[in-house]
Amino acid sequence: MTVTEIALTTLDGRPMSLADYGDRAVLVVNVASKCGLTPQYSALEKLARNYAERGLTVLGVPCNQFMGQEPGTAEEIQNFCSTTYGVTFPLLAKTEVNGPGRHPLYAELTKTPDAGGQAGDVQWNFEKFLIAPGGTVVNRFRPRTVPDAPEVIAAIEAVLPN
Repeated sequence: MTVTEIALTTLDGRPMSLADYGDRAVLVVNVASKCGLTPQYSALEKLARNYAERGLTVLGVPCNQFMGQEPGTAEEIQNFCSTTYGVTFPLLAKTEVNGPGRHPLYAELTKTPDAGGQAGDVQWNFEKFLIAPGGTVVNRFRPRTVPDAPEVIAAIEAVLPN
């Protein structure tokens, strides 16, 4: 199975698939509203806006598995993201990224090693996975690597279709 074949659900309950973004690069990030890394939303939104025309989609995946830092309802999450950080990129339904309830998307994503060669569980909120057009997972960036870090920008630019 490739990541483009996995059924997903948007924050507002609609079905979707990464196949919908097949000709675009996608940066998938597990997000949380009450985390010390939550200000990364600003840089993620800036990436989404700056690179949209060149073929990048940022996809936020709310997750409450790390010290309960995403406790809100779908409506609360959407409201927080839009009013606090002006988020316009798509958000998925709250998702488990680790453990026995791990979503199939993360079962695939977590096979990808980071720069140090480590694959496996997501470490914390705001771990980032870059998917090239066509659905190949090409990079993994750990939570403390900010979205606008030079290595993230370089990786994104290397796979942009436009």
